[in-house]
Amino acid sequence: MIRISLDAMGGDFGPEVSLEGASRALTRQPDIQFILYGQEAECRPILNKYPKLRDKSVFHHCEVAIRMDEKPSQALRRGRYSSSMWKAIEAVKLGEADVAVSAGNTGALMAMSKFCLRTMSNVERPAIAGIWPTLRGESIVLDVGATIGADSQQLLDFALMGGAMARALFEIRRPTVGLLNVGVEEIKGQEEVKEAGRLLREANLDTINYHGFVEGDDIGKGTVDVVVTEGFTGNIALKAAEGTARQISEFLRASIKRTWIAQLGYLLAKSAFDRVREKMDPRKVNGGVFLGLNGIVIKSHGGTDGEGYAAAIKVGYDMVRNGLFEKIEADLKKYHALRVPPSDAQEETAGTL
Repeated sequence: MIRISLDAMGGDFGPEVSLEGASRALTRQPDIQFILYGQEAECRPILNKYPKLRDKSVFHHCEVAIRMDEKPSQALRRGRYSSSMWKAIEAVKLGEADVAVSAGNTGALMAMSKFCLRTMSNVERPAIAGIWPTLRGESIVLDVGATIGADSQQLLDFALMGGAMARALFEIRRPTVGLLNVGVEEIKGQEEVKEAGRLLREANLDTINYHGFVEGDDIGKGTVDVVVTEGFTGNIALKAAEGTARQISEFLRASIKRTWIAQLGYLLAKSAFDRVREKMDPRKVNGGVFLGLNGIVIKSHGGTDGEGYAAAIKVGYDMVRNGLFEKIEADLKKYHALRVPPSDAQEETAGTL
């Protein structure tokens, strides 16, 4: 059994969507056992609509539900130890659950996850990894909003963690990794990015295949399996892509309605439009993974529906089933073991020079 703790109160629609998503996920992955956290008065009537989920889950009442507009510091003060969000994360820390899933406030979820689980050894900053639809299938992009700015060592850690996630999710033995930059030439970009590139080249790791620099349009092309950047740039790229997709959809809808010939053309090409819609459906790639913590936490979009929430649960399920945490831990240990510090004699010699 894979044990999943669920913050039933998180998201724009709370338990109405989270419990529907859990029910859908249970139908598809019957080896899941849910531990549900939420306010009983709201959750129990909805849970009774899904008898299979009700009978195969454990429910814990929590007095506090974190609001979507709360500042992380405020949420941490108000909800630490008592909120449904905290309890879902704490279940992972205590070994009662294998992964926590929430559609709640992203900043609050990250703050609570860092405070409760702490970061892994040798990891300075966690990252949020998102799954991105591409022309080749899907890629992983990180960081998409956990932290602003990153130095070269932190970018290298992101590359290692993203590579481990690609192996766990896509089952690729040696995924390709690229650093997002303003050009593919080695002389371009910020010093931190260029230095991270040098570190990755010199490391010559057997767990990832470092491709080099990639540009913004390479994300959609699927040039690499993992795109690495810092949180400010990654979040802008993510929101820009989502906005562009909605913009194109509105343009097409308006153009189709303009004339009867356009409507006829749509009917003739409906199957093609349906395939595009299916490919770009954000519900099917829902679920950001918090990487670099002593436990796995999945962030679902707050405004998703039951189908999207089920997809986020599936991401968490796959991460546990394929040993994401163990892969990240092993990769980090392997890399840092290779970084042998200079001997005292070497340091003294370097000092005299």
